[in-house]
Amino acid sequence: MNFLVKSFYVGEHERAVDEKLRVALPSKWRPESEDETFLALPNPIGCITVYPPKMVARLEEKVSEVSLGDTEGQMVLAKLFSQADTFTCDAKGRVKIDERLVKHGDIGTEVVLVGGGSTFSIWNPEKFRIYVRRESPQDIASILKGLGL
Repeated sequence: MNFLVKSFYVGEHERAVDEKLRVALPSKWRPESEDETFLALPNPIGCITVYPPKMVARLEEKVSEVSLGDTEGQMVLAKLFSQADTFTCDAKGRVKIDERLVKHGDIGTEVVLVGGGSTFSIWNPEKFRIYVRRESPQDIASILKGLGL
């Protein structure tokens, strides 16, 4: 049961970014061991989406299903993964963000870590506030209804 709790990411957590581009994860989000690998991908909406170890294995399965003959799929994977990075969590619960991803997310000295259920995102705080304001309560209610929630 503890594994399920660790792999479900909820909430907003403001964090400082140190001079080595490291960010401390909330204790609830840290993996069981330091050698578990996260995958960080540039999200087209302007943030960094992080797949935890459990989701990395599932993503690896999906990616392996893209055939060599699927040239469009191969192109998308090449572009996406050429901008991605993998990292582990150190003994203090910090992860290091790759410089290319920092640039993509317009990351400065502060970030907001935003839970997304099975993944989490790293945001520039101002960009996140603007992004969240785009949806009205009615839009959100409609989306939730469509999801059956």
